[in-house]
Amino acid sequence: MKPQEERNERLAKTVIKNLQRRHMEGFYCPTAEEAAKKVSELIKDGSYVTWGGSMTIRDMGIPALLKERRTLEVLDRDEADTPEEVQAIYLRAFSADVYITSANAISEDGVIVNIDGNGNRVAAITWGPKKVIFVIGINKVAQTVEAALSRVRGTASPVNAARFNITTPCKIDGVCHNCNSPESICNYVHFLRNSPRGKHVVVLVGENLGY
Repeated sequence: MKPQEERNERLAKTVIKNLQRRHMEGFYCPTAEEAAKKVSELIKDGSYVTWGGSMTIRDMGIPALLKERRTLEVLDRDEADTPEEVQAIYLRAFSADVYITSANAISEDGVIVNIDGNGNRVAAITWGPKKVIFVIGINKVAQTVEAALSRVRGTASPVNAARFNITTPCKIDGVCHNCNSPESICNYVHFLRNSPRGKHVVVLVGENLGY
């Protein structure tokens, strides 16, 4: 095992131990391929499944993998033709058996940090779906909650602003300005520090994934 792989595995064990203390189940997969299979294994036949706007989920091929399972009811907002259809899928997500998402950052002691523009993702993480599965690359683990929030604002948000091609200060210079731009994607800040009824599951991946 290479030194980086050894460090990732040890770090993941530490994070998973702290997630358990917060009533969340955690798993570690060294590769994205193994992680995608693990996500599928965690979903029971007959489940109604959907996901958020995560690039991690899409880059890993999880939507296609789940659609291959004929025993699942899959709702994919990428197949919507109009903004109204997208909105309807947002609302239907609250009744899902399983909601899959990534995270903008996670602290070593197990606090999951997300920032949202519309709020649909953090709303579904918080309430509605029976189970929420996070798929998080090892690059998103930060030393503290404060460092996790800093990572979201300084790294994830400027990249996502560029991805959405919106007019915000961070899109121009890559730096968070704590702005109140009309197009801001940092409208809702969410900290998941404890899982009620153990509804949240985390799959940590030993690869750099997402932003």
